[in-house]
Amino acid sequence: MPTGEGLSGNFCIFTDAFLIKSKSGVELDELPIFQAGGFPVFQLEDDQAKDILLIFNKMKQEIVSNYAFKYDLLRTYVIELIHYGQKLQPATVSQPAQTATTRVSSLFVELLERQFPIESPNQKLSLRSAKDYAERLSIHINHLNKALKESTGKTTTDMISNRIIQEAKLLLKQTDWNISEIAYSLGFEEVAHFSNFFKKQTSFTPVAFRS
Repeated sequence: MPTGEGLSGNFCIFTDAFLIKSKSGVELDELPIFQAGGFPVFQLEDDQAKDILLIFNKMKQEIVSNYAFKYDLLRTYVIELIHYGQKLQPATVSQPAQTATTRVSSLFVELLERQFPIESPNQKLSLRSAKDYAERLSIHINHLNKALKESTGKTTTDMISNRIIQEAKLLLKQTDWNISEIAYSLGFEEVAHFSNFFKKQTSFTPVAFRS
């Protein structure tokens, strides 16, 4: 496999809003390739690399075309890439042995970090509570709390709150979004709730911290 600065490749960036729900009724983000603990990187055989390059070349040609429905076609190509990767998912992978507690903690942290960074005032956290995370990981909330407490010494709520505060500080200092926009993007329906939460965690109001 060649290595070095001369390497080149392709990438595709899209949002979930770009994709439409499949006719089968299964959302694409429910596929194993998108789940916490999945395998987002694959080493391709030459034939597989050629297959994927062909899809990317079609996308490049289509994006500059005048075809009225080119985005529908591009959406199809993106879905094809996703399913190609899905088929590459290993049935089993040799990994170092992990305890159940370590694995649950690792999956939680990965899922938590996937919510960030917040890049737009219109972006909103999809997972906000310990219950949300437990449901996404398909485990009981008590099991999640116990695993995190054993491995980190913190509760699920503490870890979520700490990460939200970290993001809130960045947004207050590095963006010109108003407090209402920041509160919304972090999952707070009321600005007052965000202000109270922020002050409880930092001893400052959002306005005071920003100034």
